[in-house]
Amino acid sequence: MYDLTLTFDNGPDPDVTPRVLDILAERGIKATFFVIGEKLVDPARRGLAVRAHGEGHWIGNHTFTHTIPLGEQADRETAENEIGRTQSAISDLAHPQRWFRPFGGGGNLDARLLKASVVDYLARNKHSCVLWNAIPRDWDDPDGWTERALEQCNRQPWTLMVLHDLPTGAMDHLERFLDAAEAAGARFRQDFPPQCVPIRNGEIALPINGYVSSIEESV
Repeated sequence: MYDLTLTFDNGPDPDVTPRVLDILAERGIKATFFVIGEKLVDPARRGLAVRAHGEGHWIGNHTFTHTIPLGEQADRETAENEIGRTQSAISDLAHPQRWFRPFGGGGNLDARLLKASVVDYLARNKHSCVLWNAIPRDWDDPDGWTERALEQCNRQPWTLMVLHDLPTGAMDHLERFLDAAEAAGARFRQDFPPQCVPIRNGEIALPINGYVSSIEESV
């Protein structure tokens, strides 16, 4: 038996997100969708976020461009450009906790995630920073990720998994993964393991030094 929280990053995608939502609805599973801000400029994609929100899923912020990890950007306006613009795009779909997930540059949990000015921005704007403890690299291995995901679930009592609602073919195996996880005793839940939320409502709840770069920022 283990607990499992599902999150989906980098969408919404018109060819993938609708089926993901259908699959979750069929099983009564609530998840969080960490969206890319620039994708919400497209009314059809924003409509998918509206649908997800209406079906009880949480909508989180996953930067505006998803191009360079925040800890590697020297611009002092990084936080506003990447987090602020996305939060504005999310608008009334936002969760009260203002969930934010940084871009790890391939799933990395290291100093690429944040920098001092980003931490200050998250604190001022009462964001909660959501990391992860399982990332089966579905974008890298769209046909083989499910076994890796199940192994990661089995290694810990509460898994916060990162999947991607992108057109890679990986989500063609989502049903198989969920069925196998349920058969193994998974209890699906929507909230996050406390150890994966180092910043909550703008307050630093856990040590974050390992996630903050020492980059010198330009004025």
